[in-house]
Amino acid sequence: MELATEHDMTSHLDDEAIRYHHMEHYVQSWSVQNSTPPVITGGEGSWFWDNAGKRYLDFQSQLVNLNLGYQHSAIVEAIKQQADKLCYIGPAMANEARSELAALMKEITPGDLTRTFFTTGGAAANENAIRLARHYTGRHKIIARYRSYHGATAAALGLTGDPRTWLNGTVNQGVVRMLDPYTYRTPTGHKNPQDCPVCQGAPHLEEILMYENPNTVAAVILETVVGTNGIIVPPDGYLQSIREVCNKYGILLICDEVMAGFGRTGKMFACEHWEVVPDILTSAKGINSGYVPLGAMTVSQPISDWLKTNLFPGGLTYAGHPLACASGVASINAYKNENIVERAAKTGELAMSLLNQLADKHPSIGEVRGRGLFIGVELVKNRETREPLVPFNAKGEAAKAMTEVTKFAMQEGLYLSTFSNVIRVTPPLNISHEDLKHGFEIMDRALEIADRYTS
Repeated sequence: MELATEHDMTSHLDDEAIRYHHMEHYVQSWSVQNSTPPVITGGEGSWFWDNAGKRYLDFQSQLVNLNLGYQHSAIVEAIKQQADKLCYIGPAMANEARSELAALMKEITPGDLTRTFFTTGGAAANENAIRLARHYTGRHKIIARYRSYHGATAAALGLTGDPRTWLNGTVNQGVVRMLDPYTYRTPTGHKNPQDCPVCQGAPHLEEILMYENPNTVAAVILETVVGTNGIIVPPDGYLQSIREVCNKYGILLICDEVMAGFGRTGKMFACEHWEVVPDILTSAKGINSGYVPLGAMTVSQPISDWLKTNLFPGGLTYAGHPLACASGVASINAYKNENIVERAAKTGELAMSLLNQLADKHPSIGEVRGRGLFIGVELVKNRETREPLVPFNAKGEAAKAMTEVTKFAMQEGLYLSTFSNVIRVTPPLNISHEDLKHGFEIMDRALEIADRYTS
């Protein structure tokens, strides 16, 4: 095609040009650069649409960050007003939006979490969390879990247990792995999760510390509820026991709530389900529904006090960006004014009920699990053996069954996301019950494809 000249680059691109420049000049995340993308022209609420006018119901909130859906008027207006007032000021200077958001973070986070460093996303929040943990404790090891994703920057990807960390070389030095409390597939082979030391938490962690020397471990970092890697909810007592072991050895507990935070599980933060307060809480995504890049690392009072006389070992040019902070303030106020967290909990109950009805109908559903609107539907070939519908980290032909399910759903106007053999159901928290039921009607038909692969 004929490329735009320097003069007409200021004009709007037509649909063909948008797609062409995406395919030829843009680097798409985690992808071979040969896809043909849809051209998206708008969105509202739980829906987005393409240049042909086809509408899609978003059952994954894009990257599980559009907690308040598309084009929430209060957030959009806050960004406009802040842009008129002040687009940027450096991190060392006080600004109304930044200070107000910091105060709101103290108000909504549990326990004694009190001081926040604002970043450009979840990866940067986790990078700074482990750097601070090492600086604060004087120790260097970090314990992280296998079924985890903490971000795509160097140290965050080093923490990550997701297969994408295989691309990371040796950057994960100092990271020690622990297994996950995956009760549907207990890693120790116990049929009853209550007999599994990994699912109990403390016994598994204590054994690892015995080998590693607890005096060398700065922190344990975990997704309070595993997100990308299958929506794995820990059994009651697990998080409490991890907290107790950390207290015993002077190890910091870092809860990564980049996905699970801001109402996603039916609580403002997932750790509140188990009344556990971490030493450091990282968040992003739902903090402002992704409208402007924003993440947060919030620390406890003892760490806050320590920082008054010790250097904080981190910094970003765009830390506490005024446009981002203004959107965060508007977002948190919307959570309050629209009862979003309570609404997510109730809608989540409806979603679980509807999914359990689908499980009664479709032999491909092995388990439905989750909290709030953070739900995983694990698909299997055989319920008795629990053989996954596709292998772990399947690609290409091996992933065909799942690919066909999501392709059919997309054709029918339902945007789904999956990991290996798990469908993630994570729609906007303010989705209507009508839209939710519509989505499950499409999923019902999509699961007929999965059923063909069962035995």
